[in-house]
Amino acid sequence: MYEIVNELEQHFPGRRFTLDGHVVGSLGEVLAEYRYDLELFTASAERHDAKAKDGRLVQVKATQGTRGVALRSEPDHLIVLRIEADGAAEEVFNGPGSLAWSNAGQMQKNGQCFIALSTLRRLMTHLSDEARLPRVNG
Repeated sequence: MYEIVNELEQHFPGRRFTLDGHVVGSLGEVLAEYRYDLELFTASAERHDAKAKDGRLVQVKATQGTRGVALRSEPDHLIVLRIEADGAAEEVFNGPGSLAWSNAGQMQKNGQCFIALSTLRRLMTHLSDEARLPRVNG
């Protein structure tokens, strides 16, 4: 999909073919399922998107942006992936949801709290391997 978007943008200069948030979110969820051997819940499940083999409930956030992600509630475990224009995905955060939630901004009128990718990257540097879900594939 990302290759197609890149080709379209090369063939039609000045036009953007941005994948929308739902597509990016679903791509992030299936990528996390594969990478961390998760069991995905039904799409749009409230609070958590999957269950890890060790029983941890996991929320997956994916973004193409450079600023951050929004959280609606405190997840048990949070994985944040930043998907690059070429389709590669950076693991920005993989750790306790409470840590991300306590470092997020104030609840906004839309019911979401924003947390910057830079904050998540900084928090990741302090996490032990045990606090992260192990990467199984990819």
